[in-house]
Amino acid sequence: MNGPAAAASGTTEEQAAGNTQNLNSSLREHRVFAPPAEFASRAHVRSHEDYEAMYRRSIDEPEAFWSEAAGELEWSSPWSQVLDWQMPIARWFVNGRLNLCHNAVDRHALGARRDKIAILWEGEPGEKRSLTYAELHEEVQRFASALKGLGVSKGDRVAVYMGMCPELAIALLACARIGAVHSVIFGGFAAQAVADRATDAQCRLLITQDTSYRRGQDVSLKAIADEALTRCTCIEKMVVFRRSGKPVNMVEGRDLWWHELVVKAPETCAAEPMDSEDPLFILYTSGTTGKPKGLVHTTGGYGVGTYLTSKYIFDLQDDDVYFCTADIGWITGHSYVVYGPLLNGATVVLYEGAPNWPEGDRFWRMVDDYKVTVFYTAPTAIRAFMKWGTDCVRKHSLASLRLLGTVGEPINPEAWMWYHREIGHERCPIVDTWWQTETGSIMIAPIPGAVATKPGSATRPFFGILPEIVTKQGEPVPTGQGGLLVIRRPWPAMARTIFGDAERYAKMWTEIPGSYFTGDGARQDADGYFWLMGRVDDVRNVSGHRLGTMEFFF
Repeated sequence: MNGPAAAASGTTEEQAAGNTQNLNSSLREHRVFAPPAEFASRAHVRSHEDYEAMYRRSIDEPEAFWSEAAGELEWSSPWSQVLDWQMPIARWFVNGRLNLCHNAVDRHALGARRDKIAILWEGEPGEKRSLTYAELHEEVQRFASALKGLGVSKGDRVAVYMGMCPELAIALLACARIGAVHSVIFGGFAAQAVADRATDAQCRLLITQDTSYRRGQDVSLKAIADEALTRCTCIEKMVVFRRSGKPVNMVEGRDLWWHELVVKAPETCAAEPMDSEDPLFILYTSGTTGKPKGLVHTTGGYGVGTYLTSKYIFDLQDDDVYFCTADIGWITGHSYVVYGPLLNGATVVLYEGAPNWPEGDRFWRMVDDYKVTVFYTAPTAIRAFMKWGTDCVRKHSLASLRLLGTVGEPINPEAWMWYHREIGHERCPIVDTWWQTETGSIMIAPIPGAVATKPGSATRPFFGILPEIVTKQGEPVPTGQGGLLVIRRPWPAMARTIFGDAERYAKMWTEIPGSYFTGDGARQDADGYFWLMGRVDDVRNVSGHRLGTMEFFF
């Protein structure tokens, strides 16, 4: 999957906590890779000592640390309190007001990055487009005006069911601009999943497109959306982006063409000042058991969390070209395709289709064509690249790359080393990132200029994050022993609730007393490095040992 495993991705939180007392770990990895000196020399954090000092301050003086981080964004009104924590309810940057679209687009478009490329897009058939920050600003304002013209206002929920095109990012930013709450539905889902999610969130509007492309085939998103709306009565209007021009059925009085709306819409649309705790989006996990849960992320904390993690973990510099291969339909796409990189003023590569269409070297050709410097993908994809063979890789230079990342599930050492050798040419640090839909932003990952890496380990916690390995009673386990991964303190980007089910959300904080229970097994080694072992609801008994799924890749 493209996004991090969500806590609902197997059994309930109660079952997960009850399934295991102790986890065995057979994985032992002794190779250590120091940050390359050339990389560290221009990094935001340049030494292990600097990381340790910053981390210690973030834990010892969290309010001062997060206040300074938030101050790097633009606020229309200052906050009166950094954190109000009444477990499990957190309020971050209390009474502060800001708009994330303004921070992700306007402050760059109206400043020195006006003519910098914001989005580089490639369609699966081969079309290419680029948008500068100034052009993105114009497009977002036009579509935000169009939404307002349809009666969409602050607090309204808007379902977005699209493929990976620039208009998907524009739709999210336009919603954020006017204070509407977007709920993106992955473009690979069928009609029933679309109907279920739009109904649960009580969305008033659905944004889709005529077709998308996947492995050379048309994906008829409009037809699927039409079927979904026969099972969903809350949608009043459907806006359709013309991607391919293929004929589609347009229902009179309900369906409207994107291009016709924006032509008539006012050119400017002011960004709505939002309370820090106003909802930004609802994103549904796609768990295999029970009802998918709509996690609610709010404006201020999520913005600060994705901004800061993008800055430090990807070490974003102003000349970087950043390519995250995740679909925006998952949390990785929200946090590290749209919001985090654009809040940092980065140049973001978007790709519409499959990595092996028409050949298995599509990503590597794109890396060379766009001079990608930061590349972020999933271990599942890396293992697929390995199967497709090195010939796909070695016919491309990949000389522009300076940093690699992984997301989605723990990466096994064999895949890590292949990625390091074949893609990074043994010169690029690898940031193995652990986080979830629930956490909103990265929680454990190496700071690439400062923290040495070990193949298969997510290494050390990000600033302000306090993880621990415990028993199901919440007691710490000895170093090197497997247990349950919990987070002991709140953090800004954390989900605030599950839409319509506050009780279910509360259980995530009460199953293991006083902590957020992640649902993952892990161990911590003598150097303080974290080794994720997979979902504890997927533990296997092997010769009397209770092993997490990660162990099977070793």
